[in-house]
Amino acid sequence: MESGPFESGPIKSDPISDGAVAVQGSRVAAVGSLAEVRERFPGARVRRWPGVLGPARIHDGPLPDAPTPRERVHAVLKSGAVAVLEEYVDSPELRAAAERNDVVILPRERPTAIVDGGRADLAVFDESGACLATVCAGRLVHRRR
Repeated sequence: MESGPFESGPIKSDPISDGAVAVQGSRVAAVGSLAEVRERFPGARVRRWPGVLGPARIHDGPLPDAPTPRERVHAVLKSGAVAVLEEYVDSPELRAAAERNDVVILPRERPTAIVDGGRADLAVFDESGACLATVCAGRLVHRRR
């Protein structure tokens, strides 16, 4: 469960300016300029947001309060995070909700990155730092419109 942006290999850990990420299933298929990625994947669906694309975050504190474990995990996803620290997953119900949503549970914080062939964990943030979209294991799990 700890694969993805936490692996080694060709890494893009900074925000991707004027770039694109191709996702196939739960994995990153390519990272590059929009033109390069479109040339390699001409039939791919293109999603655009008016923010900065980069690796998803790790939520490094207690999960937000909410009525149910599922809603607590969803609040993490809405923040642009797709991983949580193990010390804050303090009940079997919360762990199950994280696992059902492909949220990575980590023993400690690590750098995040977009890795060719790695798990597709991405987020888009606006200039104020608000999350506009979150992709967790290749699935769009949050978008703000």
